[in-house]
Amino acid sequence: MSTFYDSDIQSDIIQNKRVAIVGFGAQGRSHALNLQDSGVDVVVALREGSDSMVSAISLGLQAQELNAAIQSADIVMMLSPDSTHPKIYRESIEPNLKKHGMLMFAHGYNIHYETFVPRDDIDVTMVAPLGIGDQVRAMFVTGAGVPALLAIHQDASGKSQEICLAYATMNGHGRAGIIETTFSEETETDLFAEQAILCGGITHLIEAGFDTLVDAGYQPELAYFSCLHELKLIIDLIYSRGVAGMRQSISHTAEFGDYTRGPRVINDKTREEMKAMLKEIQAGDFAKELAKEVDENSPVIANGRKRSNAHLMTSVGARLRSKMPWMNESEL
Repeated sequence: MSTFYDSDIQSDIIQNKRVAIVGFGAQGRSHALNLQDSGVDVVVALREGSDSMVSAISLGLQAQELNAAIQSADIVMMLSPDSTHPKIYRESIEPNLKKHGMLMFAHGYNIHYETFVPRDDIDVTMVAPLGIGDQVRAMFVTGAGVPALLAIHQDASGKSQEICLAYATMNGHGRAGIIETTFSEETETDLFAEQAILCGGITHLIEAGFDTLVDAGYQPELAYFSCLHELKLIIDLIYSRGVAGMRQSISHTAEFGDYTRGPRVINDKTREEMKAMLKEIQAGDFAKELAKEVDENSPVIANGRKRSNAHLMTSVGARLRSKMPWMNESEL
């Protein structure tokens, strides 16, 4: 597997192609604006009557009804929610995308778990930014970029890698590094990281720490600052210096506590659970659970949001953040 940078890529291969961006959330908006700023012919593909049509046009972007945009495109980038992809593919992409056109994804989920099977006469590729949509745009505007993963599932044209790399570099990823991978590797590592660390692991660790302090009689405000607010400092250090560099930047007290108490929280049982979670992802069990959740109108997510909103930490945090006007949620 290779890592590519701007100097490795011939970007002009995409200059005579039209890209249709399906969806206009944070990733869709960022990709469309970045590609347009890079000189690529971009159209935002939206369902008829979508509220996002006005928003896209107001930002100076071309926007068309879904089927018309796909008919005119050489490359279709799927940036709507993963759960919408099978229906959009069957109804709009399969009958309209030209032969040797490219169907591109920012996540390998649907291809890896075969929720639909693309036509065999089209390229099927992936450019997966390693950052949220707003970050992809913000870094691009400053002249930097976020890294991305690149994968080729199906190469009908014989030029899919060159085209995919050109797309990635026009979106700013060649400035930071484009890492070659596979759909399965991207999907399984992404799901595992979300569940075990980035979302599931860290949020439950924060809540458990907050509850432990409050239950012991400490002020909720102090528990919030100690277990949640200060996390940004540590994350920023890890982001810029790595885990070893962070440990060398904190106090001896904190570092000693890291080495001696950390393993009592993240222990052999935790690691066994992580291995079990990874096996569920690899076997497709998580995908089946998620499909059932979507079919049943997402009751687990609804109940989880209800519990999270009712948690003491949520109201305490909202009150404390309201006194810090520089923390503007609209900028996140």
